[in-house]
Amino acid sequence: MAKLLAPEDLPVWVPGKVLSKSDDLGWKGVALRSYRYKGQDVHIPAMRDFMLVSYRTGVTPMERRFDGRWSRTTCGPGAVSLLTRSQTSHWCWTEDVEVTHVYLSQGLVSEVASEVTGRTVAEVSLADVLRTDDPVVTAAVEAISAEAADVGLGGALYVESVARQLVIHLLRHYAAVRLRSPERSGQLSTAQRRTAADFIEANLQNGLDLATMAAVVNLSASSFARHFKRSFGVPPYAYVMERRLDRAKSLLVQTGLSVKAVAAACGFADQAHLTRLFVRRYGMTPSILRKQSNAALFPSDEKEGDDQVTGVPMA
Repeated sequence: MAKLLAPEDLPVWVPGKVLSKSDDLGWKGVALRSYRYKGQDVHIPAMRDFMLVSYRTGVTPMERRFDGRWSRTTCGPGAVSLLTRSQTSHWCWTEDVEVTHVYLSQGLVSEVASEVTGRTVAEVSLADVLRTDDPVVTAAVEAISAEAADVGLGGALYVESVARQLVIHLLRHYAAVRLRSPERSGQLSTAQRRTAADFIEANLQNGLDLATMAAVVNLSASSFARHFKRSFGVPPYAYVMERRLDRAKSLLVQTGLSVKAVAAACGFADQAHLTRLFVRRYGMTPSILRKQSNAALFPSDEKEGDDQVTGVPMA
């Protein structure tokens, strides 16, 4: 397979004067370059990233062949062209223009698509749009362009935030998303499993009911219970209890919290509730576990002292 064209290599195929660029700004998943172009007739190899072309100055007839088909229109300030990744294209325009390119990586677009669909994404492709007059896209490009020209506090995070909103807009209006088939029917997706586990871990001290956990991954309580068991191997209630007991054990060993405080910090109804489940799981009470852990950390010197006091000969 031929190597896909990186944004910084585009001038080899489309000569133009570089007006601005984000190459050294540390942005992740998004890049920007602005050009001044004379009229050209150019063939562009398949691009590595999704490309948005925002027209800044100049008006020109524009022709593009994409996937074997020609499109024709006129582009000027406010217009935007979209080009999906991994597709060759042929562009032809006659008048001088200034444009801004925003490049969105496959990783960023797929990540956002996975988050909004709750499924693992196999492929995202942009529609063949030679011209759209979309103020949302134009505003996002202008915001990213302004940040490249005048870097502010938290610039990389700001640009990523704008880019993610832009990707969601593109997914809604200009993209086709192909989802991967679940590995096994009825399981939570990878994103749903991560979301559910993180939510449970962050809320162990709170009351966690089935409906609350199901809402986090946009499922009904009954569907969530079935999918969760198939994904984690245990029902949600059993998983929550296991995580609470694991946390309680860690707190008993690593902190000086009272057993009552540990029970509250881990979401148990009271100390008796924690003790009952702790004995069932570990075969001992929380207090005994703490004593054994302390004894292991600080071995007693009592035997050596007794030998010295009573005068018993040392072997």
